[in-house]
Amino acid sequence: MPAKYHIPVRRVPPRFTPLAKNTIIDWNEGCLRCTRCVKEMCPVDAYKKRGFDPRQFVDTIDTICRDCYRCVQGCPRELVFKALNPQYRQLGDAYWTPEIIGTTWLQAETGKIPVSGAGYGGVFAGEGFDSFWTDMSEIVRPTRDGIHGREYISTSIDLGRKPMFLVFDNQGELMFQPPPLMELPLPVILAEPAVGSDPQRFRQILAAAAQTLGTVAILDRKSISPELAGAAASLTPLFPAGDLDLNDPLLSQVRSVELTDYPEVIRRMEALKKQYPRLLVWIKVPADQGAPDRVAALTAAGAGVIHLAASDQARGVGDAAEIHLKDLIRRCHLKLVENQLRDAVTLLVSGGIGLAEHVAKAIICGADGIIADTPLLLALECRLCRQCKSGQKNPCPIELENLNVKRGAQRMVNLVGAWNNQLLEILGAMGMREVRRLRGEVGRAMFKEDLDKEIFAPLFARPEGEARRVGE
Repeated sequence: MPAKYHIPVRRVPPRFTPLAKNTIIDWNEGCLRCTRCVKEMCPVDAYKKRGFDPRQFVDTIDTICRDCYRCVQGCPRELVFKALNPQYRQLGDAYWTPEIIGTTWLQAETGKIPVSGAGYGGVFAGEGFDSFWTDMSEIVRPTRDGIHGREYISTSIDLGRKPMFLVFDNQGELMFQPPPLMELPLPVILAEPAVGSDPQRFRQILAAAAQTLGTVAILDRKSISPELAGAAASLTPLFPAGDLDLNDPLLSQVRSVELTDYPEVIRRMEALKKQYPRLLVWIKVPADQGAPDRVAALTAAGAGVIHLAASDQARGVGDAAEIHLKDLIRRCHLKLVENQLRDAVTLLVSGGIGLAEHVAKAIICGADGIIADTPLLLALECRLCRQCKSGQKNPCPIELENLNVKRGAQRMVNLVGAWNNQLLEILGAMGMREVRRLRGEVGRAMFKEDLDKEIFAPLFARPEGEARRVGE
């Protein structure tokens, strides 16, 4: 049995005061001057430890408070109450919500799974990844508990072309050279997001995190500076369409490269394989309406790893802008199954993967692994204000240019460690001992659209010929 994969998480306190969801408002007017003020009875001494952060103009008590509401309920004149923090509500956008950003901050700081004792108070179902649920029917079996070490659960995946059958000679030897494979200890690959105030510092942090995690980071070839050469084995350079030099010295140092899809991509892939036989070649395909057919065609032509790239809102691109990533993954997966090619290729997906549950759900839909980008920037305390892309010379609110590489890499490692532990919990609750079995297992999930069609639609269907009543 292989050694158990371990991610070295370690608490890294934030450099800036995080914006809390709720804020405390306490008035002094009308105070009765009680002998024992409710503020003095705070179980975490929030009122004694509070301060003021002049850089962000925030009261630090909001991050110390643990929402027990003892002070709110105990004040006889009701001079203490909690309200939604308006600064928190302004974080991110409609997709990268304040809740996603806040959860990412916490995981990057602690490396632990976020737990809410109050339970889930949101809507029953939503869009995209929130429109289906995973089957936890084995959750009563503690022996499947991989996170606590009682039983081994593998999260490793293999990248590369797999032969559909084997041919042996009379001596029992393979009659062909097996294609190269790359084994990653977890189904998460790192990448640079489209935003960021100091790309070069971020790339240094990204490369260091990829080395620690044992995975790889995708970076544009032109952005890989000589100072990143030491991390070449953990990097996957991305070459834009038609921009590939077969004599690039980096090609002999890396384990894989990514080519942007274009009409001549197969020819370039074959040239790469001929000159560098042990090099894995990935092909990046835009997640548009033609993606399923294109993925199948590339696989039939010999592609070993395909990267399906969606928008950062987990939507398709071009003519598929209204289709969610989960549906595009399922279409590509089923197209490969229909063509009897699914086991021959590795399918990676990117775009809008923001939470640990998105990793498991993308794999359930048919992906082999995911590519994370924006959450890695959030792990560095980014507010996602997008000032760095506004064209103005505004300073970065989190001063990314001053972030120590080792500190930033540890926060990325903490985030991925928390994601990996949640993936282990899901696999354990499903009774699965390896993440490879999760790929395409839609039978272990419940999709809202299917439930509406199969269960609820018949309940509200009208008998044939029955007229609609007035007022309905």
